[in-house]
Amino acid sequence: MKSKILILAAVTLLLVSCGTQKTASVATTEPVPVFDTTKTVALTPELEAGKNLYENSCARCHKLYDAKKFTQEEWKPILTRMQKKAKLDDTQMASISNYITSQL
Repeated sequence: MKSKILILAAVTLLLVSCGTQKTASVATTEPVPVFDTTKTVALTPELEAGKNLYENSCARCHKLYDAKKFTQEEWKPILTRMQKKAKLDDTQMASISNYITSQL
């Protein structure tokens, strides 16, 4: 009886795994153009320092937001509020602010 149940379970598993296979999509002959909408900015040492501060200070408490998620006007109060929580001085905050502005 146990062997019949095991055989039935194996056959069922085989049928289910074969029945859920996805069909391969047909490749098109024309290449699809890919547009890079991200703006890449070569980071100066000052901007690199701001990036490091942003990544290390802000990521301690929450996920990092893409700079383009907010406008420059929206970033100002966010950074001011977070400066107090992250215990950053004005120089560090200016460095982070310059980095974020460079990414907009």
